[in-house]
Amino acid sequence: MNLSESFLTALDSITANKMRSILTMLGVIIGVAAVIALMAIGNGVTASVTGEINSIGTNLITISPDMENSGGYLPLSLNDVEAIKENAPAVSDVAASVQGNQEVVYDGSAYATSVYGVTANYFVVNNLDDFQAGDGLVQNDLDSKARVAVVGVDVVTELFGDEYPVGKPIKINGVEYEIVGVLESQSGSLAGNPDENVYIPLTTAQSRLYSDRTRSGQPAVNTITAQAVDENQAEAAVDQITETLRAEHSIAVGDEDDFSTFSQTELLDTVSAITGTLTAFLGAIAAISLLVGGIGIMNIMLVSVTERTREIGIRKAIGALKRDILAQFLLESVSVSLLGGFLGILFGIMMALAASNLLGLDLVIEPLTVILATGFAAGIGLIFGLYPAWRAASLRPIEALRYE
Repeated sequence: MNLSESFLTALDSITANKMRSILTMLGVIIGVAAVIALMAIGNGVTASVTGEINSIGTNLITISPDMENSGGYLPLSLNDVEAIKENAPAVSDVAASVQGNQEVVYDGSAYATSVYGVTANYFVVNNLDDFQAGDGLVQNDLDSKARVAVVGVDVVTELFGDEYPVGKPIKINGVEYEIVGVLESQSGSLAGNPDENVYIPLTTAQSRLYSDRTRSGQPAVNTITAQAVDENQAEAAVDQITETLRAEHSIAVGDEDDFSTFSQTELLDTVSAITGTLTAFLGAIAAISLLVGGIGIMNIMLVSVTERTREIGIRKAIGALKRDILAQFLLESVSVSLLGGFLGILFGIMMALAASNLLGLDLVIEPLTVILATGFAAGIGLIFGLYPAWRAASLRPIEALRYE
């Protein structure tokens, strides 16, 4: 008997017991569907998170104080900003900010939020330069210590409702500030949630709200944000910033930095590693159901061998070789598994579509995942069908013919 005849015989056996074949496939269908759906969801989460980080900017570097090594002083100042601009060629722009929690008041309504003092280029450096109304801060605002403010959309909602906010006064710590701009709603930022924040000129904040000083007596800043020339030069920018600030702060060789640096590329690598591991873990858990499906296939195939003992004896008596019987039962097992695998792909894609709509994620189904799931299903059928096929092929014709 050739391979095509063995395949047709296997199909006849599968279609002769439709319900049993469907139930046998069920484990494989569920396993493949679970693998594809969970991997698609995991990949969708990864794409969503990395997309958020990329939208903020992968060339951003945050410099913040390391209070353990700074003797309790905030070590960063505008002098550091100027030093980085002059001595770090891999850096294209640098901004600074101070921050704290304040109560913002308008017409009797109060809203507790974070109030930032920022340099004029802060919005451009942090990719926050889209405005719903008005405009950002300018250098003259810092030079004159102007009492002006840029606010996020949540601040407008809480204090103004439907009222147009630009030009209106708000009070911070009892002092009036004129709103000059409203930021567009933001998906994320290194500076917390911009939708909830209020931004005023750095010099104004340092003179009226935040009086921290460096060890040398300079007005301190909480955070410096540097923008590398491009993503590929982020690492070089970090090295140049570190070298510059160590020299600026007179840190001796071998002593710990009184500041820390963190780049968005590091965050992106970390997040990608975590979500990749999680996705693989989910896929591995789902693959366990494929093993359960394989055990079900082996169980049914053993039952099939027992039921068809006389048939096997007759086929051997009329000249069927051991390899013919082995091929027939192996093909039957693999066919059940593969058919279950194809149905599992369809159900998996449907589950992934439903999950993406429910969770608001992009659907990310990688062809490699589908190929591996299908190949694994075929392998399960081959491995778990091997013992029943070998058992059927090893039956002696005379004993098989006498079987009742």
